Amino acid sequence: MRLTALISGKVQGVGYRRYVQVKARDLGLAGSAENLLDGRVEVVAEGPQPELDRLLHWLRRGPAHAQVTQVDVQWAEGTGLREFHII
Repeated sequence: MRLTALISGKVQGVGYRRYVQVKARDLGLAGSAENLLDGRVEVVAEGPQPELDRLLHWLRRGPAHAQVTQVDVQWAEGTGLREFHII
């Protein structure tokens, strides 16, 4: 499966992308985390549904200095991504 999430709040400049990368790699997921110009972070992750659900839990929490206010999620079929990168 493929999860695409747009995370709003205080999520840039607080280590959010690195936090997501660590969680995703721990779960064996592939994809990316990218800062968007509008202040949100976009996370794309692929892998088994249970691990994506666990990642979604962590996306809603964020690291200690983040303040997540909203997570918009879209689901799709996986496309075969490998590794997890920060863009």
